[in-house]
Amino acid sequence: MSAGRGAHSERVVLITGAGSGIGAALARRLAAPGVALMLHARGADAPARARLAAVAAECEAQGATCATACADLAATGAAAQLVQTALARFSTLDQLIANAGHAQRQTLAALEPDTLASTFAAMPAAFAALVREAQPALTRSAHARVVAVSSFVAHRYRADAPFAATAAAKAALESLAKSAAAELAPHGVTVNCVAPGYTRKDKGPTPENAPAWARAAEATPLGHVAEPADIAELIAFLLSDAARHITGQTIHVDGGLTLG
Repeated sequence: MSAGRGAHSERVVLITGAGSGIGAALARRLAAPGVALMLHARGADAPARARLAAVAAECEAQGATCATACADLAATGAAAQLVQTALARFSTLDQLIANAGHAQRQTLAALEPDTLASTFAAMPAAFAALVREAQPALTRSAHARVVAVSSFVAHRYRADAPFAATAAAKAALESLAKSAAAELAPHGVTVNCVAPGYTRKDKGPTPENAPAWARAAEATPLGHVAEPADIAELIAFLLSDAARHITGQTIHVDGGLTLG
């Protein structure tokens, strides 16, 4: 989409996994005049690019300046390249949201070493690379924020709902975020995690997966699963000046799923 930073842009925000779900909802939530968005999606095929372009077009219609990039952040050097692309387009970077990721049902007994390695590469390792590359720009910003999207699966373990690789990767992500929070606090940069519970996908339930969504709602104390916008609202708050004294936290948005 559009390249180059607008003359009146006040905040440059990089969002990974912005083609759908929470990332797309956050992009729409933040889009406004004075905001420049670097929107990333993992897939490089035509449908993925079209979805990302559609999100960017919506954000531009709300007055934001947008640029897009597609990359598999698990690939060596891809995360650093994404940050470099954002800096080349907009000259600076104020806020980073590491949202790209996935949840894969898998038992520990069935977990292959390659699967565990690829899951760690896509989430905690990519987060570390993003923060490392963005740190010089973030430390120069007056509104520097980093938010990583974790998951309830790193806090709720059930034999009938196993997420062995994803849970381990998200737990590592939260640990890295705390390390980043401690290291970047002297520079005024806040780093936090948001841990969603069951969150509805853009396509919504289908006849095939409707029973699974019904079970997810039943397992959630509030009785319903979250919408992507529910998670986006908390992230938007953590990016705001009102959250300037919050850092090193993991905040759950799960309808009470991790209460017990």
